[in-house]
Amino acid sequence: MSAPAPSRGGLDADERRLVRLAAAVADPGAEALRAAARAIVAAGLHAAGEEVLLQSHLFAGYPAALEAFATWREVAGPAVHAPDEALPPARVRARGEEVCRVVYGAQYQPLRANVAALHPALERWMVEEGYGRVLGRPGLALHVRELCIVALTAGLDAPRQLYSHLRGALQAGATAGQVEDTLAEAAGVQGRERAAAAAALWREVRDRAGGRPGAATRDGRND
Repeated sequence: MSAPAPSRGGLDADERRLVRLAAAVADPGAEALRAAARAIVAAGLHAAGEEVLLQSHLFAGYPAALEAFATWREVAGPAVHAPDEALPPARVRARGEEVCRVVYGAQYQPLRANVAALHPALERWMVEEGYGRVLGRPGLALHVRELCIVALTAGLDAPRQLYSHLRGALQAGATAGQVEDTLAEAAGVQGRERAAAAAALWREVRDRAGGRPGAATRDGRND
């Protein structure tokens, strides 16, 4: 999977709705999520909203994802049924490798080595389940998936993951303007303290990259 050509400027209206939904998963209350869900449904983005919530379990965990889906169902109604693709394991792994390589660029091999050193099963699950079965799914462009991950992790105590996916969004084709709009949307949901920490990480990513997409991450361990 090759990275899409970056678009110009900031988020469009649909992207803004989707990142606001992702940001709301990290909010302890349900009202922000309910409001974001209403906006998604009104815009006819039901299927895309489901993808945003499906991928949230990778970062916020199953409990938060289940709570988010419960609120989403109140607003959106029954699931848009799209059965999981019947892909053979080898194809899932290949897709995971492709997507992970786009997101991490020059840090792809160090990432895998570092995660495997933590535990080989984690490395396998990251590639096959995280990137192959979830983030490689059709239905949402990769740069939008990454922006939604940024919006979600901005509200969590997960600076390494946020740092990596700030870079990953750029690697996948998002513009700096789209990243900055995403952080602004997240700040509107998650509050000033989280916003300040996320903004500091973004400045670090932007300064380190300096126009070089392969600039190193902090330690290559993030997923």
